[in-house]
Amino acid sequence: MPRIPASLEALDEVAGYVHALAERAGLPATRAHRLRLAADELATNIVVHGYRDTKGELGVEGGVEEESVWLRFEDDAQPFDPRDGLQTPEQDVPVAQRRIGGLGVYLALTALDGFTYERVAGRNISTLRIRRDGAT
Repeated sequence: MPRIPASLEALDEVAGYVHALAERAGLPATRAHRLRLAADELATNIVVHGYRDTKGELGVEGGVEEESVWLRFEDDAQPFDPRDGLQTPEQDVPVAQRRIGGLGVYLALTALDGFTYERVAGRNISTLRIRRDGAT
């Protein structure tokens, strides 16, 4: 599994990896964008909230299957399942009065067709999945 430094500066490498994976899979533009959005959000959260001010690495791996594309992140930051506390945005509340945080993760996870999280041997393992077909 390729590893990159867990830093905001290295997130361009994640974006490049996701772009190449989407191209290899022949993902329609809307699906490639959704995968990139989710990958950007989750990788940023790992760097900013998982590692905080400590050094670390982020493993990135992906694959193309007949019906879907998957992308896996592995890190040894603090345990964090992005689905914990996930709530639907408060659309009936004015923006200035909404709670802060969580919207990016909500948008990222709802853009996907599948997401799993595991904590194995002190590592966070998050796997994103999106269908290859043209449905949006």
